[in-house]
Amino acid sequence: MKYAEVILPLPLANTYTYSIPEAMVHLIGIYCRVVVPFGKKHYYTGVVTEIHDESPEQGYEVKEIFVLLDEKPVIKKTQLSFWQWISFYYLCSLGEVCRAALPAGLKIESETVVSVNSEYEADKPLKNNEQRILDVLSLSSGLSVSELEKNTGLRNVFPVINALLSTGAVEISETLKRGFKPKTETYVNLADNIRTEADLHNTLTLLKRAKQQEKLFFNYLEISGIVTLFNREEDSDAGNGPDVSLGSGEYSDKNYRLNEVKAKAISKKKLLERSGINTPVLNGLIQRGILVAEEKTVSRIESADVDVQNAVILTEAQQKTTKEIKKSFETKDITLLHGVTSSGKTEIYIELIHEILSKGMQVLYLLPEIAISTQITERLRKIFGKKLLVYNSGISDNEKVEIWNCLLRSDEPMVVLGIRSSVFLPFSRLGLVIVDEEQESSYKQQDPAPRYHARNAAMMLAFQHRAKTLLGSATPSLESYLWAKNGKYGFVTLDSRYGGSLLPKVELVNTRELRRKKRMKDTLFSPLLKESIDEALFRNEQVILFQNRRGFAPFIICQNCGEIPHCVNCDVSLTYHKQIHRLVCHYCNYSISLPPRCPSCGSAELKMQGFGTEKIEEEVALLFPSVKAARLDMDTARTRSAYRRILSDFEEGKTQILIGTQMVSKGLDFANVSVVGVLNADGMMNIPDFRAYERAFQLMLQVSGRAGRREKQGLVVIQTSQSDNPLLQMVQRFDYEGMAQTQLKERYDFHYPPYTRLILIVLRSKNEEVLDKIAEAYSGKLKARLGDSVSGPVYPPVTRVQTLFVRRIMLKMDISLSVPDTRRVLEEVRAEMQQIPLFRQIILHYDVDPQ
Repeated sequence: MKYAEVILPLPLANTYTYSIPEAMVHLIGIYCRVVVPFGKKHYYTGVVTEIHDESPEQGYEVKEIFVLLDEKPVIKKTQLSFWQWISFYYLCSLGEVCRAALPAGLKIESETVVSVNSEYEADKPLKNNEQRILDVLSLSSGLSVSELEKNTGLRNVFPVINALLSTGAVEISETLKRGFKPKTETYVNLADNIRTEADLHNTLTLLKRAKQQEKLFFNYLEISGIVTLFNREEDSDAGNGPDVSLGSGEYSDKNYRLNEVKAKAISKKKLLERSGINTPVLNGLIQRGILVAEEKTVSRIESADVDVQNAVILTEAQQKTTKEIKKSFETKDITLLHGVTSSGKTEIYIELIHEILSKGMQVLYLLPEIAISTQITERLRKIFGKKLLVYNSGISDNEKVEIWNCLLRSDEPMVVLGIRSSVFLPFSRLGLVIVDEEQESSYKQQDPAPRYHARNAAMMLAFQHRAKTLLGSATPSLESYLWAKNGKYGFVTLDSRYGGSLLPKVELVNTRELRRKKRMKDTLFSPLLKESIDEALFRNEQVILFQNRRGFAPFIICQNCGEIPHCVNCDVSLTYHKQIHRLVCHYCNYSISLPPRCPSCGSAELKMQGFGTEKIEEEVALLFPSVKAARLDMDTARTRSAYRRILSDFEEGKTQILIGTQMVSKGLDFANVSVVGVLNADGMMNIPDFRAYERAFQLMLQVSGRAGRREKQGLVVIQTSQSDNPLLQMVQRFDYEGMAQTQLKERYDFHYPPYTRLILIVLRSKNEEVLDKIAEAYSGKLKARLGDSVSGPVYPPVTRVQTLFVRRIMLKMDISLSVPDTRRVLEEVRAEMQQIPLFRQIILHYDVDPQ
């Protein structure tokens, strides 16, 4: 008997052993996908990691593999090694890594299907929701739970289904979800009975009275290359085939050079578009046996032919920087490129990519989020053409599978432009990893596990492939900056902007003083900012306004009793969104209509507090009524097409003012922007986080870099009530070195990264009393082993999220401390805690290197 060890895409620490059916023994191989039963009714797609003949321990129920999905591996050996590193370092299970790594199209699992019991007879009236579900189910043979929720409009159908189950009104079963499905397209070909010139003439004779079919057939002949059309007045000496007169009517005054009567399949879509004829006419030709239709598997990967252009010629400064990076790579595996905003780092990346591709190797180009990939994708597509693969959340699951298979089966030189999940792709000849905007916190995965940092994971990926890693940023993370300064990484700087453009002038505006003097009453705009916008618009230039908070107002408050509406599921106030006239929780999306009166005291004196991008948009419309403005945040750019439309309209000058959150702060290049306004710098600095000043500096410097990116010097107006704050004065001077040295000293004094490693232990429960008891016990056991490096449990800034109370325990580990030793202690303590019955009410996870 043969057995297979299988990784399941579930939060399970180990592989599971399954027996291999006799008929499958000679077909199955390691790293192939199999469908296996798990639990009483469920089936999941797993990956085989080992095949052996050792019988499991007695008492272990061995189940049989249900289906073999592949006869060839779907992952590589290096990938499994990478998964194991992610699992080990980030303190999560291998199954969780497998779930994150494999595209959804490669994972098949069972789902619950609900159907009507045909023998059910109601003995009492059903409730409204129960009747609604039965009505929907009666129109089909069965629906999944998600389909039921969609078709009925009910948010949580499980209680209703349970009630119907108890009365026998419905039945449930398990079915396998469909995974990846190849894309097919209809192609049209010449029928087998047309193979000679005589056959062709006979066919055309048949079509003399059917003008539409004749026209469509001629278009097929032209597109397929069977004939070449030219007017009789034209010289027809060129070509090999005989010149023949074909057709009648509009074709009687044209000559066709007959090439070879050879069947060639062409796209049905292309044929109909070219001819301007509709589908019924084509169906007529197929029914007459002149053309035949066939389905072909085609690629979903965007591969439209583009005119590949040469990369721009590098400036002297860029050439010097490129040489320094290459020299650094001779002795260092990782190099940090610190280049000011608009210095042309992308052109340097392109030059390095060209060199790697010329060696027949592959490149991974990482971006922190899909939001900034649009412009860069277009630039890279023009240079690398079909060698560019784009992998992000904006493409479908099936497209992701095709890119996965493309890299799995081919070792051709390619560039993958992607977000953090791209590190899991099956590279074979990886030569270079570029991590652009490496300081971005969005490289860190939050929920669910694995909570990995894509920058650090990418460095390990490159190490396993013996590739080089280039980190790029105008405002590097303090971790990367310190390692570069200490010589652990290579360090290259680029201090001049592309084309010799000047860094923008930064003005600090004291809003507290302006409000005291009543020069900023009932407005979000200081006189300087409004005047600067007016002047820019008069010169037909553009403006970006930045506020890192979406919605209209962060909260509303009753002036009479001080009541603030809160989320029922989370310990946060509700944000007012004027566009939908609702109060919304940004943690769980719970929402209510804006109450006309205070729910507590009945007072009508409700006041909006603070402001977000919606309120800025409203005031812009009042102050600049003749100007078209657009808003770029998570509310307006939820889809890829919406995001592209907003950016393209601004790039083409259709909109003059762009209002946005941090989505406008990085990676975008607009030549005509001369003014940038930061409407509230205080909100970024006054956050209870040791990284608050570093992040505030990075955000303000990045958004400032959007101004004056060509010949003219731009202007940045930063509004603040703390104009004497040293951090803002560093922003004004573009003094990254000063900020870094100040913050690094504080981090060293208070034992924070990069001088220590942080691990958060996050405990959640619906029962707050149980949570506090378990958190105290857990912390006590850790302190007994790790001493003062353990702090907490503490209350996080938001103490309840999605109905679960939250507590945190923080570990500050010395950077030199062994990761295996730390993991061993954590596993021991968790094992001890699992002996306590109350621990079953706790949901626990680890967050290594939290951001």
